[in-house]
Amino acid sequence: MPDDDDDHAIEVHLDRVLRERGMTLAELASRVGVTNVNLSILKNGRARAIRFTTLTRICEALGCQPGDLLTLRGTEDEQRR
Repeated sequence: MPDDDDDHAIEVHLDRVLRERGMTLAELASRVGVTNVNLSILKNGRARAIRFTTLTRICEALGCQPGDLLTLRGTEDEQRR
């Protein structure tokens, strides 16, 4: 089976969480220690993977849980938003 970039149902809510925290992508990148480009790829839902260490640092910097950033498309959580 070919590896299809759209073959997942994960929605990324980084833009919403950043907005809620009043933080820019550049500020988060600096706090987490990753490039703006890599965070932008994640924010736009184009990332193919994320390291748990990076996810941990993002959550620590934003004061959130992984579930605040990522949801499975079509779940009850997503439908309530």
